[in-house]
Amino acid sequence: MNSPASSLESDASTSLPEGPPHVPFWTKVVYGSGDWSLSSFGTLRQIFYAIFLTDAVGLEPRLASVAALVGIVWDAINDPLVGTLSDRVHTRWGRRRPFLLLFSVPFGLGFLVLWWAPPWQSQIGLAVHVTLAYMISDSLQTLVSVPFYALTPEMTPDYDERTRLTGFRMFFNLLASLAAAVLAPLIVDTALAAGFTLRQGYLAAAALFGGLAVVPFVVMAFVVRERFEPRASDSLRLREVAQAAWQNIPFRFATGIYILNWITFDMVGLMLPFILVYWVAGGDLLATITVFGVELALESAVLGLMLITAVVALPFWTWLARLIGKRLAYMVGMGFWAVVQMLIIFVQPGQVGFILGLGVLAGLSVSTAHVLPDAIFPDVIEWDELRTRRRCEGAYYGLKNFMRKLAGAVAVFAGLQALGWFGYQSPPASAVQFSQSPATLMTIRVMTGPVGGVLLVSAIALTWFYPITRQRHARIRRLLLRQRERDAQV
Repeated sequence: MNSPASSLESDASTSLPEGPPHVPFWTKVVYGSGDWSLSSFGTLRQIFYAIFLTDAVGLEPRLASVAALVGIVWDAINDPLVGTLSDRVHTRWGRRRPFLLLFSVPFGLGFLVLWWAPPWQSQIGLAVHVTLAYMISDSLQTLVSVPFYALTPEMTPDYDERTRLTGFRMFFNLLASLAAAVLAPLIVDTALAAGFTLRQGYLAAAALFGGLAVVPFVVMAFVVRERFEPRASDSLRLREVAQAAWQNIPFRFATGIYILNWITFDMVGLMLPFILVYWVAGGDLLATITVFGVELALESAVLGLMLITAVVALPFWTWLARLIGKRLAYMVGMGFWAVVQMLIIFVQPGQVGFILGLGVLAGLSVSTAHVLPDAIFPDVIEWDELRTRRRCEGAYYGLKNFMRKLAGAVAVFAGLQALGWFGYQSPPASAVQFSQSPATLMTIRVMTGPVGGVLLVSAIALTWFYPITRQRHARIRRLLLRQRERDAQV
């Protein structure tokens, strides 16, 4: 019996069958809006949570890293559990949408759980609270995120349509990242100016974005439809799915690319507020800059320009992926971003224009990093179905998120540990100017720039060997059609 790979190579002459109709425009908009909710949750946590723990909660960095590690490990574990559960759910609403409807409001409340800092003095007590809050809020996030992601391969089997669908998702993803990156520091600064505490400022930002996060999933539950009818054998134990996933060679590559891609975001996002405040701004905790006549916090300006550029560049990368394929387009974008990351080490104190320029250049590739790994991954589902006659989208997305988050936990842990070991000091609650030691500053610079560049080069190397091209995916679809026709005749 021929293997799927050998069948693919020998099936080049067959015409491509017509798949389901392309996803309507407004359905893409509604589905894509779900990434507003997840991105606002993720951006706030990715960029501001570490400095929130050290400067607002008052946790020592090494203790904060342990609390974050435990929380993120739980975050990783619950993804495949929820994914497998959603594969087994069969209702007239489908397998995924009941999760979106039932857990949208609890997910919004999870923002408040994560960003509420108790008024305790005990470092151990604070660490325990942070760990539990992280676990609870992330469990609520997982109950909507994994079913949401699993809808992508179920909405369309088309290679390029999946890229366009992911493009809509990433438009809202980047828009939410922009809003969170710009508005969160403004809300915190406004709260401080009005006499509120730093903790209250962060909680106000969380309340705003948590409320907005509920709406897209509620609307989606009534609008988006799953086009795919699962085969009877789809409900497997998690161990069986994990074994099948390991045997799925494209899954290994796609997951590795995804992990390296987002670990870079984890590390750079973790360190960016630190390098902007303590290196570029020279320790000015309230540093601002005027951009186009608007006074912004320095973090808001850099992140804002980067994300605006990413949104503008989004159609270009979607077009380039259609022209030369997802794999090559991703390699081009990541190569450019790796160069930008390496240049960060040359930024000197006070060089605000330089760091703003690098932010704009990074934004060109941030767009690629958001769209293409997510557009690549759905194609591994058909490869698995061809081999096993099963579709387990939820479990596959859960396993991917498990490995990505586990690696991200290590990155966050390593970053915070490095800050602690190299002498990072939390500023006093009333401080507006605070300096870190030269060793701490060098650690922040290296981990923000060169470390991210090395991770991106590693992602490029892995992408070079990724086996599914547009042509091979077309052959997979042809063979699947034949397989389904044979199954229907039995």
